[in-house]
Amino acid sequence: MTLYDTDIATLDGGPLDLHQFDGKAVLIVNVASKCGLTPQYSGLERLHEQYKGRGFSVLGVPCNQFGEQEPGTPDEIKTFCSTNYGVTFPLTEKIEVNGEGRHPLYSQLTGVSDAEGEAGDIQWNFEKFLVSPDLAVRRFRPGTDPEAPELVEAIEAALPA
Repeated sequence: MTLYDTDIATLDGGPLDLHQFDGKAVLIVNVASKCGLTPQYSGLERLHEQYKGRGFSVLGVPCNQFGEQEPGTPDEIKTFCSTNYGVTFPLTEKIEVNGEGRHPLYSQLTGVSDAEGEAGDIQWNFEKFLVSPDLAVRRFRPGTDPEAPELVEAIEAALPA
């Protein structure tokens, strides 16, 4: 089973076929609307717009596990993201990324180490996983700005040829 064989729904509740990302680079990010890092939505949207024509997408994954900072309904989340940050990238259903209820997608992702060699639980909102077309994964912690040079360089290196 690959990362893209995982079942997950869209924010609207319909099935999301992760195989749409086959052969592409995708940045998977657990997001929240009421967090000090919420302004990262702007940088994520700019990355999505800048590279979407080159085989890249951001995938936002709402999560309410950190300080209950994503309490909204799907409609509230969608409206907040589009109104405040102009988000056009896909958003999934709200899931758990840690603990007994951890979604299978994050069961796979949390095994990936960051630059310091640390794997395991998600630390906070806006933890980022860059999945390359060959399904190699790089992990960037929440404090990494979406437009930080190390993340932008990793995205450019992961873009399909």
